[in-house]
Amino acid sequence: MISPSVLIFVSIIAGFVGALSGMGGGIILIPALTFFGLDIKQAIALSMISVIATSSGAASAYARDHLTNLKVGMFLEMFTMMGALAGASITVVSGQRFLFLIFGMVLLLSWGMSLVQYRAVWKPASRQDRFSQWLELEGKYYDQTEHRVVEYKAVRAPIGGVLMFIAGMIAGLLGIGAGAVKVLIHDLIMKLPPKVSTTTSNLIIGVTALAGTGVYLSAGFIRPGLAALVILGVVIGSFLGTRLFVRLSNQAVRWFFLVVLLALGVQMIWRGIRGVA
Repeated sequence: MISPSVLIFVSIIAGFVGALSGMGGGIILIPALTFFGLDIKQAIALSMISVIATSSGAASAYARDHLTNLKVGMFLEMFTMMGALAGASITVVSGQRFLFLIFGMVLLLSWGMSLVQYRAVWKPASRQDRFSQWLELEGKYYDQTEHRVVEYKAVRAPIGGVLMFIAGMIAGLLGIGAGAVKVLIHDLIMKLPPKVSTTTSNLIIGVTALAGTGVYLSAGFIRPGLAALVILGVVIGSFLGTRLFVRLSNQAVRWFFLVVLLALGVQMIWRGIRGVA
């Protein structure tokens, strides 16, 4: 059984990585908890709790710095919540090896898509479709690394909503927040700047996780004692992550994103092939 001190340490690292990458702490927490012998379904349930805590700790700081686009976040949350309920229901009845393999495959797929996008320099959308314009999905923020105000307009909101349902299903299924997928949807489909993508993802994953947590709670997979330690650790880690994030360049954020996805994706697929639970 994992000791309280180790659990808190792992949770701090998970919160730090989650806030810095916009992916949620579950990408660190689930591999670590299963490595120390915890059942993957219980690890996923605890991860959902950590995602809520990570989002709460990071989203408030990013909103204060005017990096998060609240209108984009609230629109897309409707779709991710429905997806999370569906995904969590699937996990409850699934086998452990299946969950390991799906977890790794989702991370590697996200890594591959991110690698294609890595060298691309973000450019604002030249035109905004009528629906996105009607929702007023636009904004601006001051970039500390570029020393200028960045203005942007989100596009293709309907497509983004449909894809966010799928992202929400992945989040509920794997307990990872699916921030990796959400960031890619923001970047590639809706043309948000990388920093806005990451910070808005942090806002959305908390609400998504809240929906999925209800399913795991009713199924009896959440242990209150472990959950309390996880929440403490990820809140500390997410606070530290947000302090560093605002000082990083967009390229540095993307590079960090790629390294984490590749390492953990390979590890989880290998464990799934070996049948290690």
